[in-house]
Amino acid sequence: MKRRSFLCAPLVLTVTRTTAAVMYPAVTAPTPLAFPRDHGSHPDFRTEWWYVTALLQDERGESCGVQITFFRNRPGLAEDSHSAFAPRQLLFAHAAIALAPRGRLAVDQRAARAGFGLAVASEATTDVRIGDWSLVLGERGYSARIPARDFSLALDFVPRQPPFLQGERGVSRKGPQPAQASFYYSVPHLATHGTLTIDGRERPLSGDAWLDHEWSSEYLAAAARGWDWVGLNLDDGSAVMAFRIRDRAGATYWAGGASRDPAGRITTFAPADIEFAPLATWRSPRTGIAFPVRCRLRAGELDLVLEPLLDDQELDARATVGTVYWEGAVHALRGGNRVGRGYLELTGYGEPLRL
Repeated sequence: MKRRSFLCAPLVLTVTRTTAAVMYPAVTAPTPLAFPRDHGSHPDFRTEWWYVTALLQDERGESCGVQITFFRNRPGLAEDSHSAFAPRQLLFAHAAIALAPRGRLAVDQRAARAGFGLAVASEATTDVRIGDWSLVLGERGYSARIPARDFSLALDFVPRQPPFLQGERGVSRKGPQPAQASFYYSVPHLATHGTLTIDGRERPLSGDAWLDHEWSSEYLAAAARGWDWVGLNLDDGSAVMAFRIRDRAGATYWAGGASRDPAGRITTFAPADIEFAPLATWRSPRTGIAFPVRCRLRAGELDLVLEPLLDDQELDARATVGTVYWEGAVHALRGGNRVGRGYLELTGYGEPLRL
């Protein structure tokens, strides 16, 4: 999703030419996920990403949105080449900070081919790096180190809940055909502590984060234009993920998601259980794209309003993955009262995604 494309990463490479000899493995159900191995990369698959989002607070109580995403892509090019320069695996990373007083995101991006010790995605566990950017799973939890151009992040994330398998035991359908699927799990309610350095000030940050790890070989369906996705850490300890893939007319092509309550009970949502209803639209002054940044989410019996931390959370990633999307920190409201925090992702609101 994602992240995030659900089927190709949130936002796949601009490299699309493949060789006829390349065979990508399919996602099939039921295929049980096994940890710690499935925390690591799956290089045979076309696309994969590790996606961390959090709406945190600093020592003054000011809210700060954080997005860190690492993508891995197997473009299917030069796979028979013995050259170390052959682009058999490509890595990308996005990092974005949302602070209301700034009015818009602070963003940075990285891209590299795997190898030469400069970029790596371990198959053993989560250990993905591009230069001095990293997301690593250790004995106590995850750590992210992102020395970006205009800011620097040093965050640690400690799991308090087990992985949340999405779909059918980790196989998440993304369309009406069984092959339209991804392997997908989340780790919600990660206890988060660390620092953000921005505008000459170091801010201690704390709160809850959300991690998604997803991989697939399928492209987004030809009939689809883009998707809406949300991951929410609710204040009672529950976790909610919901998405809908939109067709070219803006109607729902497919939808799904799940919730997990504090006792660990999981409710899986069918396509008819999900509704994203726009309540307010923001139009970007840079791209002219209109995004439904405030919306009502219905997911089964859940009925929530998603309120953005700030309207301008547009991320222009055309330089790395070829698209523009909205990736925003949101508060979840019920009856006007805040009941949780999370991230909303909106894609395909400009040009249809061409994956």
